[in-house]
Parts: sequence; C-alpha cells; structure tokens
Amino acid sequence: MAEAFEHLEDRHPPSKDVATAGRVRETGLRLQKEIEEVEATLRLEIEKTRLEIHGVEVRSTQAIHRQTLWIIGAVGAVASLIRLLEWFLTHLPPP
Repeated sequence: MAEAFEHLEDRHPPSKDVATAGRVRETGLRLQKEIEEVEATLRLEIEKTRLEIHGVEVRSTQAIHRQTLWIIGAVGAVASLIRLLEWFLTHLPPP
C-alpha cells in the first residue's frame, strides 16, 4: 500500500507544485502587461532621442551658417582693405 502511494505521488506531485491553467493564464497576462509597459517606455525614449537628434541637427546647421557668414564677411573685409591700399598707392603723390 505504501508503495502504491509513493508511486501515485511520483506520478502526481502535490498541487502546490503544479501550475494550474488559471495561474499560467494570470502569469501570462502579467508578463504581457509588463511587455507592453516596456514597449511604451521604449517608444517614448526613442521619440525623445529623435527630438534631441533633430535639435542637434538644427543647432549644427545654424552654427555652420553663422560661420559661413563670418568667413564671407572676413574675406570681404580683406578684399576691401586690399582695394583701399591699392587706391592709396595709386593716388598718393610720389615721394
């Protein structure tokens, strides 16, 4: 008789160790909810990163434009000084 109970316990473990369909479903739903929360968080982080990248691109473009204008202005100033020097050299009386 004892052997029969042991054999029965080996084939059918105590119910606290057995996953019931309800527990499995509950665990599955909980995991699905956690996955959806992580996905939502990742979507927000991705969108924030996209906005940050766009901001950096805009600031970089503006900086490049400012530098280009500065260089054009500097070249124009040098060209004007050369022309002014040229004018003085041609219009000053010889020594």
